Amino acid sequence: MNGYYVRIAPVNPSDIELPASASVSLRNRPQGENVVPGEQLVSVDALALVRYGLRSPKEPKIVDTVKVIDTILRKETRTGPVWHRYNLDGYGEHDDGSPYDGTGVGRGWPLLAGERAHYEIAKGNFEEAERLLHVIEAQASPGGLIPEQVWDAEDIPKRGLHNGRPAGSAMPLVWAHSEYIKLARSLRERRVFDMPPQTVARYQTGKSESKLAAWRFNQKIRTIPRGKNIRIEVLAPATVHWSKANWKTATDSRTTDTGLGIHYVDLQTSDLSPGESVVFTFFWPQADKWEGNDFQVAVSESQLPTIRAES
Repeated sequence: MNGYYVRIAPVNPSDIELPASASVSLRNRPQGENVVPGEQLVSVDALALVRYGLRSPKEPKIVDTVKVIDTILRKETRTGPVWHRYNLDGYGEHDDGSPYDGTGVGRGWPLLAGERAHYEIAKGNFEEAERLLHVIEAQASPGGLIPEQVWDAEDIPKRGLHNGRPAGSAMPLVWAHSEYIKLARSLRERRVFDMPPQTVARYQTGKSESKLAAWRFNQKIRTIPRGKNIRIEVLAPATVHWSKANWKTATDSRTTDTGLGIHYVDLQTSDLSPGESVVFTFFWPQADKWEGNDFQVAVSESQLPTIRAES
């Protein structure tokens, strides 16, 4: 396997590389069952990387991610397949059909069949995409309203829950109706109609990659590939005091306010050779104090790929 995309990257409060088993917290789960290793949590979110042109549907890691998605999140019902938002989702009725009360069991979402169908369109598999369009139709109410969730367990007639039919969630879900309409248009045009051509040109045709490696206090990288600059991102104005010569010489660089609660500065480290490193610390003008710790990032043997110029 080439690897797969996880649902969310765990926060890393330490100064070491993020371990694969770092944990993430889940909402809507009972206490004691709401923390899991990040590597175990997958979602359908990765399909958006294809839909918006950032990755090819045939890119190996995407292909393997789809295999994981279909193995873990797909469930068959009498009206067709459904996909859960992510494994261990707690937003939905309990096993006995009692209403969601802050915890529960995640159920299948018809709109996710539409997102899965758009992936098939990106691959050129229009027959499967059209089948999933009709699955969404089959899971709607008699009046044609598409629900937020479909009941994907055994029937519980006394609670009005029937396999493959609307659960007790919101109905209609306008988001789901919008996805259905977009899927119908994509099928008619024989392409994912809302895929931006600019991202396809940049990331698939031109294969552009960032020349920056981000350092944050919740993700303190220790190494960067040769040829990259370090972008330091902090939550308050700062002056970064840094050196490429082990403090024999040093430079002071002030951060720039993005207006979004993030302040950043780029350290010009692309000229460093493998084995060399940059060391830095912070002065916080609002608090009028120094950080009190030095941080170091070394250059690894790997090299930033050559980027072809775009026309």
